[in-house]
Amino acid sequence: MARLSSLESRYGATNYKPLPVTLVRGEGIYVWDEDGHRYLDMMGAYSAASFGHCNPRLVEAMTEQARRLDTTSRAYFTDRLGPFLARACELTGMDAALPASGGAESVETAIKAARKWAYKVKGVPDDRAEIIAADGNFHGRTITIVGFSTVAQYRDGFGPFPAGFKLVPFGDAAALEAAITPNTAAFLIEPIQGEGGIIVPRRGYLADVARICRAHNVLLLCDEIQTGLGRTGRFLACQHDGVVPDGMTLGKALGGGLIPVSLFLARREVMDVFTPGDHGSTFGGNPIAAAVGLAALNLLIDERLAERAATLGHRLLSRLAAIDNPLVREVRGRGLFAGIELDATRAPAALVAERLLRAGILTRDTHRNTVRFAPPLTIEESEIDWAIDRVAEVLATMAEDVAAPLAPP
Repeated sequence: MARLSSLESRYGATNYKPLPVTLVRGEGIYVWDEDGHRYLDMMGAYSAASFGHCNPRLVEAMTEQARRLDTTSRAYFTDRLGPFLARACELTGMDAALPASGGAESVETAIKAARKWAYKVKGVPDDRAEIIAADGNFHGRTITIVGFSTVAQYRDGFGPFPAGFKLVPFGDAAALEAAITPNTAAFLIEPIQGEGGIIVPRRGYLADVARICRAHNVLLLCDEIQTGLGRTGRFLACQHDGVVPDGMTLGKALGGGLIPVSLFLARREVMDVFTPGDHGSTFGGNPIAAAVGLAALNLLIDERLAERAATLGHRLLSRLAAIDNPLVREVRGRGLFAGIELDATRAPAALVAERLLRAGILTRDTHRNTVRFAPPLTIEESEIDWAIDRVAEVLATMAEDVAAPLAPP
């Protein structure tokens, strides 16, 4: 492990700080390190591994397509992209979809679409369009996106940033309405903030937001890259409030953990602002990505994984909430998307993640001193119980260490 990790540290950029483990194999909800130690993956690659590691059905779709046809660019039609886009639109209720690779690329696409819609359809004066986002947001790491982040580190050293963005408190519909002007093009929102600390708004918030946006002719754009595709117990997290947005982004799990796949989906009026040459992505919608994306969507429906996440999510959240430990500040989540906020002065979440690693659990800390849990949707109830037992044991040991009196000098 030391040799492999030292190579990555020597030749790689230090934009990540990995936990001290080198993974070499994965199957289902488990991964193994080079010494053969097994870990239960409660991280799920930020929802990218929602179908489990190396899911046989998705691996077969990828390898079969790789033997037939790889990337051709979008200069030509292929037999794979159309069925993929059609299925995605059918399942989301959107009219059209534009494929990309990573999730941030699809968010950038949504921003471009919203701005052009504002000028060509709504009638906003040129270069005056505004997009509103929420405090604590995480939509990616491009210059544009970090420009409207409220996390200081994400912005430090990367300015100047593009203009045209406003921020309002997450979960405050009245603040959104007060911020809207005639130049407002869109409100971009995560139904649940993942990187922000698994922050779940009150029931009805998104429905209120949708009503406000309709009343002011403002597009509602939902970022479902982490929360979509069954993660929260519905196909889309916005469906918990009965909301169909004007546009949305999907990603992460859409690639089955195998390949970067994302989509921007929207109503026809929004998508039709694009004309040939306006926007593109060399690898977006390539045949392998389309084959995997379609297989992932079909697998999600065939195996009723959203319904499974709803049932198992109750188990996960109830078990977390039942942990009686003075270090626990709050448990938040929906479906198999959960976070446990800890006392930052006595239990740094990063340290808890390291202790959990030693106990055989993979997870990671995020903002608000929160340890996040987003296991593959294929996890079993018994495996959830085993994982939360380990969480409780680690926190109990840490609470004892904090409470122990100092040894005399």
